[in-house]
Amino acid sequence: MRIDKFLWCVRYYKTRSLATTACKKGHVKLNSDTVKPSREVYPQDIIEVRKSQINYKLVVNDIPENRVGAKLVDIYLTDKTPKEQFDAQEMLKYSKDYYRKKGTGRPTKKDRRDIDEYKNDPLEPDL
Repeated sequence: MRIDKFLWCVRYYKTRSLATTACKKGHVKLNSDTVKPSREVYPQDIIEVRKSQINYKLVVNDIPENRVGAKLVDIYLTDKTPKEQFDAQEMLKYSKDYYRKKGTGRPTKKDRRDIDEYKNDPLEPDL
């Protein structure tokens, strides 16, 4: 089975064209080699996929005939992704939590709503 079709079948990509594009961009490696979308996948192959800034490491157990349901994915592959990859993603999420310093630039929509709520506070008497 082609590697782009395999990644689509085991639900790592939503569409087959997304899987093909990832292969063309070099985000997919098979046994440590960058591959084209048409490369064949066999059982016991190791696939490395870079997706959402996480390097997934997958071991192929079996080849599915068609796209499989989410509950059946574990039959066809084993996820060997190190836990540190997910921890790094979590830290990146916290670092991007607030992207600008307070008081610089144009107010965001949330900032504007907070300002409007403060100005139109019904508990405060109008002067």
